[in-house]
Amino acid sequence: MNTSKTTLLVFFLIASASLTKALADDRPPNFVVIFADDLGYADLGCFGSTMIRTPRLDKMAREGLKFTDFYAQSICGPSRAALMTGCYPMRVAEKKNIKNHHPVLHDKEVTIAEVLKARGYRTGCFGKWDLAGHSQVGFVPELLPTHQGFDYFYGTPSSNDSIVNLYRNEELIEKKTDMATLTKRYTDEAIAFMKENRENPFFVYLPHTMPHILLDATEEFKGKSKRGLYGDVVEEIDFNAGRLLDAVEEMGLREHTYVLFTSDNGPWLSKNKDYADGHLRGDRGGSAGPLRSAKVSTWEGGMRVPAILWGPKAVPAGASCDKIASTLDLLPTFAALAGGEPPSDRVIDGEDITHLFHGRFGEADEDKAFFYYFRVELQAVRQGKWKLHLPGEQRDGGIGPYRDNRHIPPADRVKFEKPFLVNLDSDLGETTDVSDRHPEVVARLLGLAEKMRDDLGDFDRVGKNMRFFDPADERPTKPQLK
Repeated sequence: MNTSKTTLLVFFLIASASLTKALADDRPPNFVVIFADDLGYADLGCFGSTMIRTPRLDKMAREGLKFTDFYAQSICGPSRAALMTGCYPMRVAEKKNIKNHHPVLHDKEVTIAEVLKARGYRTGCFGKWDLAGHSQVGFVPELLPTHQGFDYFYGTPSSNDSIVNLYRNEELIEKKTDMATLTKRYTDEAIAFMKENRENPFFVYLPHTMPHILLDATEEFKGKSKRGLYGDVVEEIDFNAGRLLDAVEEMGLREHTYVLFTSDNGPWLSKNKDYADGHLRGDRGGSAGPLRSAKVSTWEGGMRVPAILWGPKAVPAGASCDKIASTLDLLPTFAALAGGEPPSDRVIDGEDITHLFHGRFGEADEDKAFFYYFRVELQAVRQGKWKLHLPGEQRDGGIGPYRDNRHIPPADRVKFEKPFLVNLDSDLGETTDVSDRHPEVVARLLGLAEKMRDDLGDFDRVGKNMRFFDPADERPTKPQLK
């Protein structure tokens, strides 16, 4: 090859490499959300577990950011509705204007997948959906993920209380699937999807079926954990989270991919002996550690969940964030990072927390509030270190079948006769009412609660921004329960 041609080739290669780098720098980031089911706050090593080994998630926390005050919702379906829409489940519209125990998400609601798809993302859902009906057979096919913004679905319509039927897109491909294989198979499909779409920005939503019971694990993990089968399941989820992170690294996408690991609610303590935090080999539920109570409650143990963020250099390694954040914030945050915006024609409850993702904790809104809804009841509100449990003597059925709540310890089945104020900085277990010492705080939080009731509603009223999309003779004045 003569000198001029060699020079031209070198110039071309340099120019091509520069263009590739420029395109990569301009490329919107990928997003991966791994959503465990019923994983307790203290079920990971990096959140305090001494009995369950989670080396890959612990490493993820060392290389990334740990959120210590991150919230979901109190049960499965509502938690998924909040993540998908960036809204409190009370706000979102449901089919036939009914408020179900587990939301039947209206097709006019805008999901995080639809927001990202409008920005050119490829979108895939791998695992438990639970927004088309809380059933393996009696769900609404037209509300499966492929009708809610996802290009591809490999998973199951709902929980694994008895069986799991496996679907690819809208086709039933396997009845009564071997549950032991699900964690690995979901991850296999998610990795294959990422590899297939590595040249495009992608959103991968991986809502695992477990450790919601029924529990099962592959032979590689079964019988290996000191915490029995529950620990086996969590250790297998940990291993497969590591496989996914490895795939991101191998594809050279680490600097372009945010990976968030979290849970849909707190642990299922009623599956443990005497409602204790999971610690026995025979316990089938998890541990909330220092937090009070469990899923199906608005105590911290029901709604505060472990959360770890890993990804681009902008995510500070080994950092810990104690600012209030939640699954509600994912839609507006991902939209902002992708160069887009949340829907502008409706109220979105979440906020853009890019500043927290990137370690700029000083930019957090110290007045940010979080509202604890259980079904259609507003039961508590938090602002800063203060959490106020609201009086409940006037409630008349907003929690429906959970009025006699056998999912949580008997001591936690409390109906407050007056406001119960706790300082979460000094009383994380929510044991001591300090309302008499801080009447100004009580008044402020009661005011926030009343504003939220006006905006969103409560068991006895429909808020002005609660959404109904199906025709009705007149707008309901109270939530219509099923």
